[in-house]
Amino acid sequence: QGQLVESGGGLVQAGGSLRLSCAASGNKYPINVMGWYRQAPGKQRELVASIHVSGNTVYSDAVKGRFTISRELKTNMWHLQMISLKSDDTAVYYCASTTAWGKSWGQGTQVTVSS
Repeated sequence: QGQLVESGGGLVQAGGSLRLSCAASGNKYPINVMGWYRQAPGKQRELVASIHVSGNTVYSDAVKGRFTISRELKTNMWHLQMISLKSDDTAVYYCASTTAWGKSWGQGTQVTVSS
């Protein structure tokens, strides 16, 4: 089980941009899938985007075309570039990694979009 640390959250105006980063360390097994999830107040945690070690990506319909996930395999880091942010994007964003052991989660970083 590894440790994940997110960075890059904050307060931004609607229409603005933010870039989230996740750094993984201490993994015994290679990371197969790197992902970003979010949880807004009163709502369930939902997948935002994920990227497989092969490079295949998955995006939720809500963020498709606005968010881009990327990864740096050598450093075990991945990022979420968010543009054209909306108030509906306000949530705590969590990075997650999937290995042969299972899934690990970061502590979360707050993203607040003001309208």
